Amino acid sequence: MKPFQLISLGLLTIAGLTACQGEESTPEPRQASERAVQIVPHQVQYVTESTRVEAVGTARARSTAAIYPETAGEVVSINFSAGDKVGKNQILLQLEARSERLAVKQAEVSLREAERLIERYDTVSTPGVIAGNEMDRAQAAYDNAQVQLEIAQENLGDRTVRAPFSGYVGLTDIDPGARITTDTEITRLDDREVLFVDFPVPEQTFGRIEAGDTLEVEPFSNPDVSYEAEILTLDSSIDAGTRAYTVRAAIDNSEDRLRPGMSFRIGFELPGQDYPAVPEASIVWGGDGAFLWAIENGRAERVSITIISRDEGMVLVKADIAEGSWIIEEGVQKMRPGIPVETPERTDAVARSDTQASTTGGGPASPALP
Repeated sequence: MKPFQLISLGLLTIAGLTACQGEESTPEPRQASERAVQIVPHQVQYVTESTRVEAVGTARARSTAAIYPETAGEVVSINFSAGDKVGKNQILLQLEARSERLAVKQAEVSLREAERLIERYDTVSTPGVIAGNEMDRAQAAYDNAQVQLEIAQENLGDRTVRAPFSGYVGLTDIDPGARITTDTEITRLDDREVLFVDFPVPEQTFGRIEAGDTLEVEPFSNPDVSYEAEILTLDSSIDAGTRAYTVRAAIDNSEDRLRPGMSFRIGFELPGQDYPAVPEASIVWGGDGAFLWAIENGRAERVSITIISRDEGMVLVKADIAEGSWIIEEGVQKMRPGIPVETPERTDAVARSDTQASTTGGGPASPALP
């Protein structure tokens, strides 16, 4: 029995040795492979960044004035009613002016007398009869009479209050027979065919609003109606306290539906630069800030970003990303630089290719990554 066992062991040893020698003679090289991570890609599109401006403005008339008399006196007549439209130089109020009219007549008499004296001197033909200084005094008297007449006429004109421009007059508390002074406000006059609306705008929009731009404004009295306003001018400086500047817009009010003092809601978009728009879920935060995973040649590459704005799940970013390129939207938690990636569609295609290869004997085919 012992010799048989030795022979059996010997055969097993030889067979094992032969097998080991066979493995050494035909080695199978091992190829290092990295397993691709499944991700959901997103193709980058550029979107124009916009700034939303919301403000409240107050309207004022194109021209407005509080009407006061030039002199004190008794009111003889009021020639307007509240709400009337009056023309330029139309008489609004008349003060008693009997003494002023008499002063004008007296100045006219003095002027005619000085004029007749000069005419008599001029008719004297004999040289030397009228001394030169007499002629000078006569001319001075004439000039003085002219000035006195102009003063008297000016004083008489001050007894009549006229509209300085065309517009609509407001209420008045003055009645005929009342005595008023230069501190008594007669009424207010507004030229409201065009209304000016002043409103504040943040400093960061400076340079993006220009005269001639148009926008929509809504009166708080009727939010269902909007009016087109044109930018007229911008303030010359920025307020250091509010970090804003004032913009003035004009509204056509030729139909007289609006009034000075009304408040308006103002809202408009200011277009800015173009930035890549990426899904919010694709943004990753690290110790050095926010970044994305971009797909380059089928592998993940880290790209630093600066967030510009957010809107409904999309984020505008400042980054070195070309329009039309691909980034990783889902699967960012498993990423590291250089790792190969594939989409679920590519995995399904590989599985179908493997099935076809096992049936036909061909090798698998892999579609290109985005």
